[in-house]
Amino acid sequence: MPVRRTVLAGLAALVFAPAASLADGLPDLKGRTVVVVTENAYPPLQFVDPKSGRAIGWEYDAMNEIAKRLNAKVEYQNTSWDAMIQAVSDGQYDIGMTGITIKDDRKEKVDFSTPYMRSQQLMLVRGDEKRFTDARSFAGIENGLIGAQPGTSPFYTAVYEVLDGNEQNPRIKLFETFGATVQALKAGDVDLVLTDSVAGEGYVKASGGSLKIVGEPLGTEDFGFIFKKGSDLVAPVNAAIAALRADGMLEALNRKWFLDYKMGQ
Repeated sequence: MPVRRTVLAGLAALVFAPAASLADGLPDLKGRTVVVVTENAYPPLQFVDPKSGRAIGWEYDAMNEIAKRLNAKVEYQNTSWDAMIQAVSDGQYDIGMTGITIKDDRKEKVDFSTPYMRSQQLMLVRGDEKRFTDARSFAGIENGLIGAQPGTSPFYTAVYEVLDGNEQNPRIKLFETFGATVQALKAGDVDLVLTDSVAGEGYVKASGGSLKIVGEPLGTEDFGFIFKKGSDLVAPVNAAIAALRADGMLEALNRKWFLDYKMGQ
């Protein structure tokens, strides 16, 4: 993955009081500050609320709850996707979160938490698109263009499952952020964006009918938080994820962000 040091201004640190009880056996980080980096480009996982201007989302809520239960303080920073994995690998940040797919090649650079969510790759198109309805019919359109970020799961899905396996295929237009691919789709500069179901559903709900999902899922992905290799935070975070899953918190967050939350309202 290409690395570009374009770190944006960090958000203010959020401080959490110790959990009421650590009797459930979770580790106690004794007020330790943990720096978490994200991109704020994948609603409803993490994004900037268009009304309040605050960074919010499923991952923020989950990470805040993890910090609370582990008796930690969390400070959020923001950076681009193409810089994130290398930056976490280099120890610039303690944890990375931005709907990161757990993949073997990435495990060579960073450690992953256990999965906190499973998603599927879907085809995001304009609401009035009628030329194609699935990956095969899209591939048959000679001038059809796909927008993607280099080095991401959607990029490789576009190359190897939709097109011809050529990573230099001119039908793939590259963008720095996922949000930019969606804007290009809306503007008619590209015809298809591949996205995990989490981000795709968020954009469709916020689009007012200008975007839709077509075709069948192209695969499944497990999302995890990333850490520098050998980080002592992996085990505590994994324990907290297990606790959130066991007591229904993860499911509550799913209901909040995928069913109840309305983008821009």
